[in-house]
Amino acid sequence: MKKIGIISDTHSFWDDRYLKYFEPCDEIWHAGDIGSMEVAERLNDFRPLRAVCGNCDGGDLRLMYPEKLRFKCEEIDVLMKHIGGYPGNYDRSIRSQIYAMPPQLFISGHSHILKVKYDKTLNLLHINPGAAGIQGWHKERTLVRLTIDGKKFTDCEVITLGDTPHQKCEGFRYI
Repeated sequence: MKKIGIISDTHSFWDDRYLKYFEPCDEIWHAGDIGSMEVAERLNDFRPLRAVCGNCDGGDLRLMYPEKLRFKCEEIDVLMKHIGGYPGNYDRSIRSQIYAMPPQLFISGHSHILKVKYDKTLNLLHINPGAAGIQGWHKERTLVRLTIDGKKFTDCEVITLGDTPHQKCEGFRYI
């Protein structure tokens, strides 16, 4: 069993609450637009970090982190890409790969819009953790925590970095 902290679109912004809310996590996954090596290093010093580079990441971040990342966590096939879209509207840069070999968990960022949505057609869970930084058009800064236990997802939580500490994911289907 692994508890995962999912974050995206920090755009070089650091908030000490990242560590507070990711304290129970075994790993942190960053879905791109990290913004600075300092943010990546601080997260990686706290917990093992898996990350992809985003369209705003340059230099060392592009050398250190790939554009897309596919890996296994427990018994779950995970695919992560910054610009990825969502069920029913996957980005053309990843669409054919998703349809040819659907992962069980697809994580993307970029839109700054929090989404936790199950794709019934492809039998996959999509998570966009929203944006944790202050740059962009979002009204709330968010993080997601998720437990992966073998082939199951449990304990999905949305954490709002504001007045509301966290809430259970609405409409989340356990598989």
